[in-house]
Amino acid sequence: MASNNANTTGLFSGSHRPGRSRPPKQHASNNPAIRLLMQEFQSLQKETNEGFQVKLLRDDNMFEWDVAIFGPPDTLYAGGYFRALMKFPSEYPFSPPSVKFVNKIWHPNIYDNGNVCISILHPASNDTRSGELPCERWNPTQNAHSVIMSIISLLSEPNTSSPANVDAGIMYRRWKEQKDKEYERTVKEQVEASKADAEKDGVKVPTTVQEYCVKSTFQVNKEESVRPSGRTASNGSYTAFDVTDDVDLDVAVDHDDASLQVVRSR
Repeated sequence: MASNNANTTGLFSGSHRPGRSRPPKQHASNNPAIRLLMQEFQSLQKETNEGFQVKLLRDDNMFEWDVAIFGPPDTLYAGGYFRALMKFPSEYPFSPPSVKFVNKIWHPNIYDNGNVCISILHPASNDTRSGELPCERWNPTQNAHSVIMSIISLLSEPNTSSPANVDAGIMYRRWKEQKDKEYERTVKEQVEASKADAEKDGVKVPTTVQEYCVKSTFQVNKEESVRPSGRTASNGSYTAFDVTDDVDLDVAVDHDDASLQVVRSR
């Protein structure tokens, strides 16, 4: 059985605070991955999101995000405050991010070390031996928002067909079959332990559907974002500048030559 002690000390500095965060001081770059992540981060900061908050782990690094996911109401995870590290590769969005919870969360699709196992985080592949369809895996039109919402969906309905945590998968099935309540007890103990982290960070965790499901206007128009580009992603050097609310970035993904174009607009 998983330990119920939260262990977030030393990994994250600072805390999540309710409401919108001030845009971070970041770095300008010719690196399309950094500029795309800036765009996504700004959008998530400007809008109210369903069941989560994001901040940068460090203001000078767009590739590592501190994500707080709230347990969905009417589930065993309701009232929980689960912190995760979301890391993006330099090839983003052509390679998926990774997500690792840093406080304990007992779930069939989350390894005991906190790593999340979900199709959308797996690189694109035509290999169907894993049981995953190619359309279920990562593709460049996905984004941080869609990944986080997929994880929240898993909290509501775990996928037990190929569990990352076999013991949790077995325990969950026994609970669903009403054979015992060990799974329920374990999860609720972890939810209670996570509340201490929320209190320490000054975060009010939503507990009702009305509080949790505030409509977000963060949307990506996939049709308008796809157009040709001759520029490929690279790791360029960068210099400091302030990201401000009046700067928007247009992102274009070309599926034929696997390139990304990011341009500034007002």
